[in-house]
Amino acid sequence: MEETNEGKAEKFFKEFGKKMDQFASELKDAGNRAEGDLQKKYDELKAAAQKLKSEAGKKERWQEVEASLKKAGEELENAFKAAFKKKN
Repeated sequence: MEETNEGKAEKFFKEFGKKMDQFASELKDAGNRAEGDLQKKYDELKAAAQKLKSEAGKKERWQEVEASLKKAGEELENAFKAAFKKKN
C-alpha cells in the first residue's frame, strides 16, 4: 500500500512540475508580449510628444508673425493717415 501512495505522490509531483514549467513558460511569453506592447506605446507617446512640441513651436512662431504683421498694418495705417490728412 505504501508503494501505491508513493507512486501516486510521485506522479502528482511530476505532473505538477510539468504544469509549473508550462505556466512559467506562458508567463515569460506574456511578459515579453507586455514588454513589447509597453515599448510600442512608449514610442507612440514619445512621437506624439515630439509632434506636440514641434507644433507648439510653430504656434509661437505664427503668433510672432501675426504680431509683426499687425504692427506693420498699424504703421501702414499711420502712413496713409499722414499722407492723406487734410491740411488746415
